[in-house]
Amino acid sequence: MLSVDRLQAGYGPAQILFDMSFTVASGEVVTLLGRNGMGKSTTIRTLMGLIPARGGAAVFDGMRLTGLPPYRIAQAGIGLVPEGRRVFPTLSVEENLVATAAARFGAPHWTLARVYEFFPRLAERRANMGNQLSGGEQQMLAIGRALMTNPKLLILDEATEGLAPLLRAEIWGCLGRLKDDGQSILLVDKHLDALTRLADRHVIVEKGHVVWTGTSEALKADPSIRRRWLQV
Repeated sequence: MLSVDRLQAGYGPAQILFDMSFTVASGEVVTLLGRNGMGKSTTIRTLMGLIPARGGAAVFDGMRLTGLPPYRIAQAGIGLVPEGRRVFPTLSVEENLVATAAARFGAPHWTLARVYEFFPRLAERRANMGNQLSGGEQQMLAIGRALMTNPKLLILDEATEGLAPLLRAEIWGCLGRLKDDGQSILLVDKHLDALTRLADRHVIVEKGHVVWTGTSEALKADPSIRRRWLQV
């Protein structure tokens, strides 16, 4: 579904991505792992067209993404849950959700009613403004807003950042249900134990390069990978 080949990008004179290559298959959950500042969020921003690629290519469902504006990439079927959630603070929960609703590939899989069924707390808070929600509720809203675009691929940047343990567990449960539903997911997060239970494969990033990729079983079987590439 997604093929990234030697992707390069940066900010001003600073190059951050030098050689990012990985894939996400249909129905697969893949993580981007690595220490802070290694290029994970930059990879996502480049895939979404928020940063121009300086080299390499990203192809999604047969369409070359590099060089396209963000709205075209979204229309191709990629839904983003950005770092920091970024819900619309002065719109209600329901307005946040319907603002992004789209059915580009036939009958919508995700509707307002289905999002409310998936996130009952959002149904309870449907009339509240975005800035009146807790951090966990805002993350549910950010995920629901992305699902309302009916994406083929869902990308989450820092999926549970800043959330209390109980709320993190709730978000992991939601992502597990999405996986069971066949949703393709690419995600960044720091909680390795939860990620290894959820994901099919992991891509470890070090200074803008992919240094390791493999299954959860392979990652758990070799503690040296965690010590070398993931521990501070």
